[in-house]
Amino acid sequence: MQKPLINLHQRLHFLTKKHIFFALYLLLLLALIQLHHQHKKSLISHEVMRTKAEDGSAGRANMKCDFSIGKWIRNKAKPIYNGTSCGTIKEGQNCMANGRPDTGYLHWRWQPVGCDLHPFHPSLFLTLIQNKHLAFVGDSLARNQLESLMCLLSTVSQPELIYSSGDDNKFKRWAFPSYNATVSLFWSPLLVKHVEKEPSLGKNYNKLYMDSVDERWARELDEIDIVVFSAGHWFLLPAIYYDTAGGDVLGCHYCPEFNYTEIGFFDIFRKSLRIALNEVKRRRSRRRSSEKLVVLTTFSPAHFEGEWNKAGACSKMEPFKEGEKKMEYMDGEMRRIGVEEVRKGNDVEEEEEEVNGRVKYEVVDVTELALMRGDGHPGPYMNPFPYAQGYKERLQNDCVHWCLPGPIDAWNEILLEIIKSWK
Repeated sequence: MQKPLINLHQRLHFLTKKHIFFALYLLLLLALIQLHHQHKKSLISHEVMRTKAEDGSAGRANMKCDFSIGKWIRNKAKPIYNGTSCGTIKEGQNCMANGRPDTGYLHWRWQPVGCDLHPFHPSLFLTLIQNKHLAFVGDSLARNQLESLMCLLSTVSQPELIYSSGDDNKFKRWAFPSYNATVSLFWSPLLVKHVEKEPSLGKNYNKLYMDSVDERWARELDEIDIVVFSAGHWFLLPAIYYDTAGGDVLGCHYCPEFNYTEIGFFDIFRKSLRIALNEVKRRRSRRRSSEKLVVLTTFSPAHFEGEWNKAGACSKMEPFKEGEKKMEYMDGEMRRIGVEEVRKGNDVEEEEEEVNGRVKYEVVDVTELALMRGDGHPGPYMNPFPYAQGYKERLQNDCVHWCLPGPIDAWNEILLEIIKSWK
């Protein structure tokens, strides 16, 4: 009578061992499948990051967030400064003080894809540049970005103007004594040695000398820790290019009355950028061992949708929606050239022996986010209360520079993130 019971126990024991073995085998199989998927996912992620780096994200050490791709989202928060609380705004960009009636352009934030761009933190920025010299070099958009930064910083620490020179104060320097920090502005719209056009004196062409850099900013590189370049729009103007001062003419851009070869401006822009970026490396300080940071703010598109002196030249009151505004060829090429030259600077730097400190190159890639903000320009409000005496059909418009406060403040939010990563 016991045998059937024993056989039953043996069968149950056998089944249990068999089931345990099968369960372990199944778990192992699932684990292997999961590892395969994770490995494949990792390879795909690595390939995406590598491709993005090769396609324009190069020059930014932190590839976790590509600030150049995203959208503008509504933001209820007020700007941390206004047209009366900041004393460094150029009159032509002080849209609020000049009577611009709409305020919607102030309530948007740039939202990158897959990450966040934090609101500007003035105290943190000043802490990061403590005991350092930050310089903006370039054209009026370099000045526009600098004035945005000075307004943001002045909300926690009032800057002291310690130097001002040149017509329209194109060379300026401020100090933040409590942080031992210095911020400078150098007017150099073509970066290389040049003579600017003066139509009133019959000088209708810029003259660029492609053998040397503009010494007005380059001679002070030894004392500069962070330099932000911003140039582009002046290269679109009529110009004659020389190999050396007083030397042979290489060609020109838009000079029909001369028998010079028309060579456009793309290659000249590239060469000028390369000269400027390389000059920082060539003159790296022999008295400092710390790394220098070189930042290029990419080309910012204009938004003239009519004649520059006609009503409605840039009359939008909201950002363009996704896909609504296509980037023009010229804007895209100017951006591409800038990104490529920064990438080359980093590639060469990595190959060279580190002597007297490295030079790190980064990009504040604003071309796409600026393209979408046709509502952020002064337009007719580059003039104080332009319609106070009634409507005018003909009136000068500014559809190149940016209202302060305005979209350009986001450029300095990106600059802060870059300096954080560098530090």
